[in-house]
Formats: sequence, structure tokens, C-alpha cells
Amino acid sequence: MSYSPLPEKEKTILRELARRQLEYACLPVMAERTERWYTHNDLKGDRPMLHIEVGTFQHELIPPLFCETGEGRSIEYQLRATVLNHEFVDDDRVVPATFDMGWRTWLKLFDLEQRRVHAEDRMGRHFGFHVEPAITNLAEDVRQLKPSVIGFDKEGTLEWKAFVEDAIGDILPVRLAGSSSGHGISNHVVSLMGMQEMLFALADSPDDMRLLIQKITDDRIAYQKMLEDNDLLLPTTGNDWLGQGTFCFTRDLPTPAGKVLTRDVWGYLDSQETVGIAPAMFHDFFWPSYKKLADSFGLVSYGCCEPVHSFWKQSISQLDNLRKVSISAWCDEAYMGEALRGRKTIFHRKPSPNFFSDGFDLDKEAFSAYFLKTLQYARGCKLEFSFRDIYTLAGNPAKLRQAVTILRNLIDEHW
Repeated sequence: MSYSPLPEKEKTILRELARRQLEYACLPVMAERTERWYTHNDLKGDRPMLHIEVGTFQHELIPPLFCETGEGRSIEYQLRATVLNHEFVDDDRVVPATFDMGWRTWLKLFDLEQRRVHAEDRMGRHFGFHVEPAITNLAEDVRQLKPSVIGFDKEGTLEWKAFVEDAIGDILPVRLAGSSSGHGISNHVVSLMGMQEMLFALADSPDDMRLLIQKITDDRIAYQKMLEDNDLLLPTTGNDWLGQGTFCFTRDLPTPAGKVLTRDVWGYLDSQETVGIAPAMFHDFFWPSYKKLADSFGLVSYGCCEPVHSFWKQSISQLDNLRKVSISAWCDEAYMGEALRGRKTIFHRKPSPNFFSDGFDLDKEAFSAYFLKTLQYARGCKLEFSFRDIYTLAGNPAKLRQAVTILRNLIDEHW
């Protein structure tokens, strides 16, 4: 598609925002944080890293946009969102000296529509949902699945890149940025057939379920091969996104000047949807696929909100390239602290978001007690904090800096 030129007043707004981002990016503290991320991710750091993910509540921090065109608003929103952590949080997130974007690619599993019916909360947001199954009779449907639709739009990506460059590129270089390749096999299963249906099928139709999981895995690998073959993989060794809630900074992976292969990049895996099944069942049905995918990457980050301790010994601990593992609010911290002590895997703590959402003021006493436990359980491990799934600040953005200050003081005193 072709884009209409931006009005001059919008260009002026965007260029001022770009200058502000560049000013932040050039602060000495950003260089210091960058080096700390490298040493941390490469297991050479001695101090925990800290990041608060603002994407779920940034609408409470970003002022009304000034731009009126769709293209201008898109650029303005990204510029404003990129500096929120520096302006409101003061955590360890690094403001980049670039305007980052990724290739436009897609994978539509089996050419099926994955339909979700969402519920609206009191603020008009749509978080809760249930799945309208695309697979309704597993035994019949799994053998009639069409090939997945995979593709990319290089021309469209480069056209948008040139458009942004025309507006702000002389201030902020526009960068095609890498990110971890994410795979959640159980998420795909649930999106296609529903949670209840998946759980019943594991017991009632085990062979059909294995076939479905195999087909999903094969098509995820085909999608990854498509990225490789078309030079769409980018290095993940700098200020690039690594699911969930962290960043790719590392010198333990290559930064190829030419073609980037899957074995050169970070991978990300999770399986939140299998928390209700036994470890042996997870290992039997899902783990072969997760292991196959994980082994194809250079480094792997595993886990989101699921409590990984149940599946650790039999399954997750088998990953030789596991660099970070999620220790969520539902995870047995004491068990995982013992398991990770002395292992080359970061104790990636994802604490409860309720301290920020529950009430106007931060409960400093409860907050401190909660994190003292983590500092105790993770002693002897490499530790990182990522705050995620905070959907509202209850009208008080000041809680963000307060929390960071308290946690840093606890680290100074007790780590």
C-alpha cells in the first residue's frame, strides 16, 4: 500500500518526541544498564535485574495523542510508549536510540479461524474469553486438517520502514529488530479446540491428540524454516524483546553479518494451559515437541504464569540451553531455588501484580515481606525480576517508582 504524506504539524510532533527518546537513550545510565544486562544474561552479573512491563496499563500513562492520521498516531504511540519506563518507573529497561519494528509475518494454523468470544470488564476492556472451537470432532477433524498458511510481507514492511524514516529517520534510525521466536504448543491446542475439550481428549483420544500436537509442531518448524530461508530472522543479542518480560542482551550468541539461523537466536516457550494435568502426562504428550523446538535454538527462556516446579524434574530441567526459567506467583520458590542453585539458568521471578492493582497506595510492608522471601529462596542463583500482568495502577502511577526503590533497597541490604 502507499501512504499519504504526513501533515507538517504531525511531523513536528513526531520529531520532538523522537528527539526526546534520543536524549534519554544517550544518558550515561542507559549505557550502564546495557552492560549490566549483558553480564547478567551471560551469567556473570552479581546483582538482580529489574523490569516492570508497562504494556498492559500504558493507556493510563500515555496522554491523548496529538496526531490525527492513522499513520501519525501509530508512530506517536510507539514513541510515547518507548520512554514510559524511564519517565515513570526508573527500572532497568534501556531506552533504545532507534525506532524498532519487525518483519510482517504470519502463521495461520491449518487455515482455521481461531475464534474467541470476549467478556467486557467495567472499563470496557476485553480480557476474559472463551474459545469457539474450530476443531469439534478431534478424531475426524485431525485427519482432514489443511496445510497451515504461512507467509510474509517484505515489501509492505520496507514501505512502512521508509515512511517512518521520512518522518524521523534522521533523528532516530529505524531498525528492523529481532525478537525471540515464541512457541506455545498447548496454547495452539486450546485455541483450536478449547480447554475443556483438550483435557478430555488427553484421556479419551490420546492417539488423536498426539497427532494434533505433532502437526502443530511440524508447522511451527516449517514457519521457522520460512523465516530462515527468506532472511527474516534477525540477531537477538541486544536490546531486543525476549518473552516474557525481559530482553535478549547476550554475547553468548552470534551476531551474524549474513544469514541468521534458528540456532543463532533466543527461543521462548511456555505451556500455561497444561497446569491441570499430571507431570507424567505433560511429559508424554507435550514435552517431546517442546524439547524438539527448544533444541533448535541457541538459548531458551521458558515459562509465563504456569508454576514450573511440577514439571521441572522430569521435563524442563532436560534443556541444556535453558538460560531463563519463569518463577511465577504460583511457583514453589523454595523448590526452584534449590533446583537452580549452581545451574546456568536464571531464576526469573515474576511476582504477583496485585500490589499495584489492589488499592490506591502501595502496601510497602507487605511488598517488602513478599520480596524478602524471594531474595532468601533465590540466594546462590542468578536472579531477575519481571513484573507483568498489571492491568491497572488504581489511579496512582507513583507506586511504580516506590516499588522499584523499595526492591532496590532490599537488594542492597539482603542480596
